[in-house]
Amino acid sequence: MNNKIGQEKKQVLNNNPISLKASTWKELETKGKFTKDDKLTFITDDMLIIGCDVGSETHYARAIDLRGRELSRNPFSFSNDSDGFQSAKKWALDLAARHQKKQIVLGLEPTGHYWFCLAAWMVSNGISVVQVNPYAVKQTKELEDNSQLKDDRKDPKLIANLVKDGNYGMPYLPEDVYAELRRLSRFKDQLSEDRIRAINRLHREMSIYFPEYKDAFGKIESAFALEVLKEAPFPEDILSIGADGLRDIWRRAGLKGRGYGRAGKIVDLASGSVGLVHGTQGGRKAVRWSAEELERLNKEIADTEEMLHIRCREIPSASNVLEIRGIGENILSGILSEMGDISRFDDAKEIQKMSGLSLVSSSSGKHRGDTKISRRGRKRLRYWLFQAARSSVAHADEFRALHIYYTTRKENPLKKMQSLIVIACKLLRIIYMLLRTRRSYDPSRMLGDIHRPAEKTSVA
Repeated sequence: MNNKIGQEKKQVLNNNPISLKASTWKELETKGKFTKDDKLTFITDDMLIIGCDVGSETHYARAIDLRGRELSRNPFSFSNDSDGFQSAKKWALDLAARHQKKQIVLGLEPTGHYWFCLAAWMVSNGISVVQVNPYAVKQTKELEDNSQLKDDRKDPKLIANLVKDGNYGMPYLPEDVYAELRRLSRFKDQLSEDRIRAINRLHREMSIYFPEYKDAFGKIESAFALEVLKEAPFPEDILSIGADGLRDIWRRAGLKGRGYGRAGKIVDLASGSVGLVHGTQGGRKAVRWSAEELERLNKEIADTEEMLHIRCREIPSASNVLEIRGIGENILSGILSEMGDISRFDDAKEIQKMSGLSLVSSSSGKHRGDTKISRRGRKRLRYWLFQAARSSVAHADEFRALHIYYTTRKENPLKKMQSLIVIACKLLRIIYMLLRTRRSYDPSRMLGDIHRPAEKTSVA
């Protein structure tokens, strides 16, 4: 018996599991859009279906067949490293050989970023990888045992059953310039969050020791304010150096502008300050650190934005999109980093659904519920599309006219926010068309595509 299993295991090892499905998989790739029937067709009786619950350090897997019968007695746990991945592959191959399965498909729930390495490693080692929606796992957990229980033993089987029933999608990990765009965009977001924290720390300390700081400095993150905060942040420090000392600080920093005229006002406000006078040594250190951190973050954000702009220009036809007034390299790089390679989509509606901007309604019988956007999908893509809509309405005449039309038309006028959502979807279709066809942007053509109902004329 062991010799037979060993021979069948060698057969599975010698045949790349994904290559055995090459013809079917190629047909799906050619079609581009995966229907439910396509997904069900791909899952066959000779396939070992593995569900994997992804964790930060340890993953858990269970295996079933096409009829949902469990083939693994207990959940198989493996670590998030090369040895763990190798042990998971050996476990899968042993099961496939023991139960005469020629295909292996691994379904996983994309939890944060922990699934990236696992999916890439499995695909490179010949195992098909699909992913299920975490919301679907949450909604179906009570079908298994009529319990709200969620643990490492239950989740892998739920995932495997979702794959068996065709409720899965194809994972996408961006490559080349799109991978760089996404990583740089996320890094910029992290830096921006750190910058906000540094500003908030400055506001806290200054409101304790120099409550009049807003009238004195204006914007606390301005260059003039930061230079003073690094050397003389509190009233006693300002009074000790006087107005001439403040001007000297700004001159040494090479600052130019009208900020020099505020020196006298800053000294006057410092002389009448009601801030605390105890604990200033620790507060002064905190302010100086936050000011230096804010300057460092400003420089790092500027450098990252420059890298994003360079990478954005490498995308074919990106310059055509930049012809739209209001859409600059920051917004476009944000959209492209979340959207990825445009060629993997057959229609702009697929991207609209992925961004959570597709319309959904709740109706039953005579009840007609409100129609709203789903908000399910990539929230960062939705954010950047909305920013593109706001900016284009503010700077592009054609989109401003469209916004006015949507909000003032006699039949079904939209609220301002609704109009911006509609314009965001319109921009998405335009960006998709410009990138796919590599045409130049034509404002008149965009307005010509808007269907406006003819005004009803009254008959005398």
